[in-house]
Amino acid sequence: MRPIVTPSQMRQADEAAPETSEELVGRAGWAVARTARSMLGGSYGRRVVVLAGRGTNGADGRVAAAVLVRWGVRVEVVDCEPDVGGTLSVESAERLAALIADADLVIDAVFGTGFRGTFYGPEVGDTPVLAVDLPSGVDALTGRVPGRPVPATRTVTFVAAKPGLLLWPAARYVGVLETVDIGVDPGTVDRWWLDDDDVTSGWPRRSAQAHKWQSAVWVIGGGPGMTGAPNLAALAAGRAGAGYVMLSIPGDDDSMTGGAGGPIESVRRVLEPDWSVSVGAEVGRVRALVLGPGLPVRWADEVRSVVRSWPGPLVLDASAIDAVGAEPELLRSRSIPAVLTPHAGEFERLAQRVDEPMNHRDPALDPIVSAEDMAERTGAVVVLKGPTTVVADPNGSTWVSTTGDARLATAGTGDVLAGLIGAALAQGLAPGPAAALAVHLHGQAARRGHRVGLMAGDLPELVAQVLAGCCESS
Repeated sequence: MRPIVTPSQMRQADEAAPETSEELVGRAGWAVARTARSMLGGSYGRRVVVLAGRGTNGADGRVAAAVLVRWGVRVEVVDCEPDVGGTLSVESAERLAALIADADLVIDAVFGTGFRGTFYGPEVGDTPVLAVDLPSGVDALTGRVPGRPVPATRTVTFVAAKPGLLLWPAARYVGVLETVDIGVDPGTVDRWWLDDDDVTSGWPRRSAQAHKWQSAVWVIGGGPGMTGAPNLAALAAGRAGAGYVMLSIPGDDDSMTGGAGGPIESVRRVLEPDWSVSVGAEVGRVRALVLGPGLPVRWADEVRSVVRSWPGPLVLDASAIDAVGAEPELLRSRSIPAVLTPHAGEFERLAQRVDEPMNHRDPALDPIVSAEDMAERTGAVVVLKGPTTVVADPNGSTWVSTTGDARLATAGTGDVLAGLIGAALAQGLAPGPAAALAVHLHGQAARRGHRVGLMAGDLPELVAQVLAGCCESS
């Protein structure tokens, strides 16, 4: 996992560093030059334009320019100062456009993490862009983009990722994000950016003495004519390592054949009308419960009863989230935090119903802080799904995954994620890490699928492929 720090935390780390600011600028500039040379594929004969502002970010760019010149690169440094409207004020806009058109690379070093305001960058056409610390003009804390930054091909950020680089809409301007160590200690960190190695090292492995009940998952969801969601969750749990998967669809005996596409390996369990009582009878046999995929809202009272009585690991998805929103104290009273998996709409409804309503933030504008606030208020692990997915643990840890993309914007993928989290819980991971690794694995699997036409039912097999690769490389 890679640390995430806010701009204010970064300033404090810089101030606490024993090195002088000149030394740190020198290291940062060298790192930028090294990445630039890699992007150029060499040095001699290459042309680079450096857009350099007045602050530390501009100083980094000027040091990089000096290093590149020593390496034989032809460099033009353009001193940049935006006017009151946020547009670059340069001696000759026509000359700048000509320089960029003739360049092999543009280095954007106009603004750093302290930027506030609006910035409209120059047009760069097809010329590759390397951003220093962040694309100038994006908000390093929230990811907001009030103007028009220059889209970067690659961004070199120092010490740790900044939240805004991982959040949309700023993320679309970042390109490939590279974090560079310049010898500054970021201090105590409680936010983390997940990478593929975390799944490789952290996903549970079965021991040689394992038996199926040691990692059993029970999926309860769906209803008459609505068997797809729980079937997807059950299939995903099995593909992610659950040794035994029970599947129940309340109130629909006929659907217990599994429905089209249902996993034949799942054991069907018929539930009585007041099924929360029979669920409690399985405590001690089943390691994790996934409750809610495709479940009709009419079962809200039963859901709340299960949350009261089920002491083990628990995933609440879809209508189950709405059910507990009416009594959020059920979540706060649990000794093992439940895992909630809301999309933005479900999150909004939950936010309106929890005690002490939040200073209402739009989760799309500030998903990290929104998820953290909700985790603190409910005592649950909150998985706020979106183009960047945030997992917030009530113990104060937060994980961010950027593996997901538009391929996951299709019906049923959330049901698959609920099953993956259930499997991770059943195999012994704590709720926060289980949800975080499952989210990242979910995105990894999607990236192996079709760019167009990926369906939720494709994901469980892709999950198994990712995990097979993890086992081979560990």
